[in-house]
Amino acid sequence: MAEKASTKTIAQNKKAYHDYFVEESLETGIALSGTEVKSLRRGRVNLKDAWCSVVKGELFINGMHISPYEQGNIFNKDPMRVRRLLAHKREIMRLYGYVKQDGYSLIPLSVYFKNSLIKVQVGLCKGKKLYDKRQDLAEKAAKRDIERAIKEKNR
Repeated sequence: MAEKASTKTIAQNKKAYHDYFVEESLETGIALSGTEVKSLRRGRVNLKDAWCSVVKGELFINGMHISPYEQGNIFNKDPMRVRRLLAHKREIMRLYGYVKQDGYSLIPLSVYFKNSLIKVQVGLCKGKKLYDKRQDLAEKAAKRDIERAIKEKNR
């Protein structure tokens, strides 16, 4: 009988959902050092300006900041170093085909624990125009106002 995989979100890239339309997403592993894992367990990661690139058939994450572990001393790595993402070659090449097209980017959406492994959810995203962002903000505001009115009515 298969056990249910437990997941715990470490960080989410909310800016990505504001700046991009997420067409599809892919779960990848990430190659880290020991002190980076300890720092992630404390939730010390920032995905705000991170992006992914394909170099020589391998997937890399750039701009992800993992704060140095306080007790790590000489074993700490550079917090902004480029880290390798682990995915099947077929998936990487398929995503690379989309990225070569205009307007598509690979953006990390979230970092989370899946059982004892650290996973990164990478999204194939297409950039939003300014009017799309305004429309999304207007829809969120309208939805919030409706919920607020319903809550006031029920009191």
